[in-house]
Amino acid sequence: QGQLVESGGGSVQAGGSLSISCAASGYRGRIACLAWFRQVPGKEREGVASIVTAGGSAIYLDSVKGRFSISLDYAANTVWLHMNDLKPEDSAMYYCAAATRICSRDASNYAYWGQGTQVTVSS
Repeated sequence: QGQLVESGGGSVQAGGSLSISCAASGYRGRIACLAWFRQVPGKEREGVASIVTAGGSAIYLDSVKGRFSISLDYAANTVWLHMNDLKPEDSAMYYCAAATRICSRDASNYAYWGQGTQVTVSS
């Protein structure tokens, strides 16, 4: 039994920046991977970024490379997504997820999910 608590979503103008966080707690075992997904109505949930908790190796969705950065605060058991040069197409509900085995962009590989935080980018 574990919990992922997200915060930091909001509304920003195109070209602006926003950082969202997800704090993990209550897990008996180690989390191998933490990731951010996003979803808009009528579309499939897509993996935005993921990071291996041991070593910090990260992968990104092609459309956010160079603009988004995922990072870990080990002491706080928190994963951050720093978003820069935001575009209207980045608007979505962003979800934090945790996996115990592998890092991937397939949502089915993640057993634990946060409640979601809305990010809206205005043009």
